[in-house]
Amino acid sequence: MVSIKDIAKQAGVSISTVSYALNGSDKVTEETCARILAIAKELNYVPNAAARNLKKRQTKIIGVFLTDFRGDVYGDLLYGIKEILNRKGYDLIVCSGKQSHRMLPERMIDGAIVLDQTFDSQELLNYAERGHKIVVLDRELNHPNINQVLLDNKAGAALAVEHLLELGHRKLYVVTGPEGSYDSWQRMQAVKQTIERSGVAEMVEIGGNFEKSGGEQAAEIILQHQADPDSEPVAVFCLNDEMAVGFYNRMAQSELTIGKDVHIVGFDNIELAQYIQPRLTTIDYSKRKWGAVAAEQVLKIIAGEDVEHERLYVTLVQRESAGAASIFQDQQNP
Repeated sequence: MVSIKDIAKQAGVSISTVSYALNGSDKVTEETCARILAIAKELNYVPNAAARNLKKRQTKIIGVFLTDFRGDVYGDLLYGIKEILNRKGYDLIVCSGKQSHRMLPERMIDGAIVLDQTFDSQELLNYAERGHKIVVLDRELNHPNINQVLLDNKAGAALAVEHLLELGHRKLYVVTGPEGSYDSWQRMQAVKQTIERSGVAEMVEIGGNFEKSGGEQAAEIILQHQADPDSEPVAVFCLNDEMAVGFYNRMAQSELTIGKDVHIVGFDNIELAQYIQPRLTTIDYSKRKWGAVAAEQVLKIIAGEDVEHERLYVTLVQRESAGAASIFQDQQNP
């Protein structure tokens, strides 16, 4: 690779003179500058971006670290991030896996937005202590260089459970997320608290994974305990919509009908939730806004502005998978 030393040697000038010319400085005469630029073009010189960024201490790039890229949640989230960053003159690079973590300490990015379980919380705190700017979407960390933009997981889970209780259910099957997931842990805390407050309901916890396969396996377990289609409806809360879709897939092969024999609520309101039949009752929030707020916050931290932690508002979208209370009552009182 051609360096500025090579250009300086051929032009018969110092390295600093070449540097001034390449950066458009008025410290070099127009004639000398033109000669240096012509030699650089002749030698096919390409600036070393990494070295330039290290000198400027700025790349205008934000790293977005994700555990996974699949599904509607990540697509809309990234769109919200990209929209804000591009408007502010920044680009984003999407990263996954342990090796990508070195982009922070090696300063290949100006800041990070993290929704990635492969990051240990202490690791992120160590980076923040060294001056790196970080927004976390999947944990609570307190440091001046770290901002939290979190879903109101507890409120959403409480809404889901309260809705099933209002339908008359007194036994709820809850399909969890993967071990170590902050969102799953938060939602389960709210489920347990809401059921305990009711004083009349009980919960059966089924381990899941936030993927369709987790929902399919949960449906199989429930079918083994609920083989009689004439019994009262079953209540199920899947902690995300992907598992709810898998639940639908398995239930389609059984004699039980969702919306009649099974009342199910999901979380995320992915696009498919409004098209599967019956349409899925779920917890909704704006993934695009989630990403946009995260992008705004990381840029504020980089600019040295004061920021407050953010929590994203959620709502219950009631559809036919967990319908009116009369469905349950009609089956109890024929």
